[in-house]
Amino acid sequence: MRILQLLNHTRRLNGHVHAAVDLACAQSKLGHQVAIASGGGDFDELLAANNVETMLVSHERRPTELLKSVATLYRSARRWRAEVVHAHMMTSAVLAWPVCKLLGIPLVTTVHNEFEKSAILMGLGTRVITVSAAVGESMQKRGIDKSRIRVVLNGTIGAARFEGKDRAPRPLQSPSIIFVGGQHPRKGLPDLFAAFDLLYKSHPAARLYVLGDGPHREEYMAQVNSLGCAQAVTFMGAQDDPFPFLLGADIFVLPSHADPAPLVLSEAREAGCAIVATNVDGIPELLEHGKAGILVPSRNPAALAQALGSLIENADTLTEWRSKSQFNLDYLTIERVARRTLDIYEEASRQIHGRA
Repeated sequence: MRILQLLNHTRRLNGHVHAAVDLACAQSKLGHQVAIASGGGDFDELLAANNVETMLVSHERRPTELLKSVATLYRSARRWRAEVVHAHMMTSAVLAWPVCKLLGIPLVTTVHNEFEKSAILMGLGTRVITVSAAVGESMQKRGIDKSRIRVVLNGTIGAARFEGKDRAPRPLQSPSIIFVGGQHPRKGLPDLFAAFDLLYKSHPAARLYVLGDGPHREEYMAQVNSLGCAQAVTFMGAQDDPFPFLLGADIFVLPSHADPAPLVLSEAREAGCAIVATNVDGIPELLEHGKAGILVPSRNPAALAQALGSLIENADTLTEWRSKSQFNLDYLTIERVARRTLDIYEEASRQIHGRA
């Protein structure tokens, strides 16, 4: 099959970009012809190494630029003989819809960021992929018919992004707790800092490592500096490859208020961390509904501190939950994601072309 993936850019440190790049490379490895049309970025070299072609299509949202981009995408898709377009963001779906109508090919969309109001535009797809069942239910409530929604839970194991990378664990002071993610309000970092401050009072040897960047980093650093645990918290900034840090950590924590299906949970499980995360959106699905990680209520620092403390206080409990993180781990492979997505393309194509 000739598959054209469409997204706004191919730069690092953005979850939907990582998911799309992983998918494109995996589909190429399965023998399909794959291209990515985007504004470009630093993953283009990796894509080329995995026989994924790249095309430049601007996603600038000014009306005149959008019209130019539709024309560019139409010419590129027609010349390349695309059989399906897979759009990963709202602007991508808007650009692709008229192109797919003109070419008579299916448009498949993936809802990565369901919490955004404009996610309803992903309903333009012949088929709408949601990255967790929770997101699927949410999109149904927003008016997308259940018959067009297909759930493909995120997975990263075996992704081309990690091939040939350093797998030596980074030395972290134990007992070590690590967070990896964007520093945005929906990630719940203030709750984590409040929880760690509670934990630190009874476990002063504990250390918290915060990987990632975002618009609220300075605000969060100021919050930590006002707490008694400040000397035990290290902000490490954005890392191109956080996996070695996950390998070196005892516990991975994710205190999100909203999170459709965070890729980092797949990575933390592969690294063998004990995991504590909030019981919201797609997180329970990625943790086998509590079999592969401890689930706690969102926006509850006391419950988060208690769960973290239960792991730090008892070495056997920590070992047990590190082992539990491996439960049904094979389900989180990128190959499973790629094969299921290919099935959805075939289904969408049959509908467009009137085949049973």
